Amino acid sequence: MKTLRLALAALLMVSITQAQVSEKELLKKTEETIAKIQEEKPNGWEKKGVFTFLANQASFDNWLAGGQTSISGNMGLKYDFNYKSDTWTWDNKLNANYGLTKISGQDLRKTDDRFEFNSLLGKKASGEWYYSFFFNFKTQFDSGFDPANSSVKISHFLSPTFTQFGPGMMWKKNDNLKINVAPATSKVIMVHKHFTELGPAFGVAQGANSRYEFGAAVNAYYKFNIMENVTAENIFTSYTNYLEEPYNIDIDYTLNIVMKVNKYLTTNFAFQTIYDDNAFSGFQTRQVIGVGVNYGF
Repeated sequence: MKTLRLALAALLMVSITQAQVSEKELLKKTEETIAKIQEEKPNGWEKKGVFTFLANQASFDNWLAGGQTSISGNMGLKYDFNYKSDTWTWDNKLNANYGLTKISGQDLRKTDDRFEFNSLLGKKASGEWYYSFFFNFKTQFDSGFDPANSSVKISHFLSPTFTQFGPGMMWKKNDNLKINVAPATSKVIMVHKHFTELGPAFGVAQGANSRYEFGAAVNAYYKFNIMENVTAENIFTSYTNYLEEPYNIDIDYTLNIVMKVNKYLTTNFAFQTIYDDNAFSGFQTRQVIGVGVNYGF
């Protein structure tokens, strides 16, 4: 009788343990399903935008260690309008940025100036692969001056403009992770003729106002959470011209880190580096950090 009781007790313990394990597995599967549903967005159009004003300031008064009083501000607009169906995906992104800085005893200077529109259309091929076609347009709002001589104007509104487009293949895990390879990309550079009167500008020959290139483009986008309320956005583009020095690759990489304080306040850090020997024989770099006020719509 005692042996029977022990056997029944052991059987009961095993049943309880199995029930607990099954309950944990069911709870885990439920959480995974909910997360997947949240990640998979419904078909149709999705539109969202954010306006950001970023400011930083330094002030010195009788500060024996030295320093220069300065104030700067950057305005930015990001707007996404994307379409999704079972077989098609169409991602559109508009970025506009403009910034100024004033250092005590110096003239007002531009710190950021960019208008960019990206469009990427994909037709499902297999799994996470898509046949794709992309379009990219870049220009600026305001005049730019030679870093070596601030009195010499080298650019202004819509001069230069850079346009790229072409077919390719895209691998898209989700909206936050995708790579597009376009081996037959056309690139057109337009510049006002008065910038090429005395010599070439942005790769455009002297006396001309446009330049055509044909090559390959690789674009990648990756956004992830570093930790709670801290996101990192990586944007990478590269281009090589088959028609002239194909080994000379143009590169544009941007890193945006956003540390969210609340719905309206963030701390923002931006780093960008560009290599394009048609514009400058070396790497161009830009860094911006400050407190941002955000308005989403």
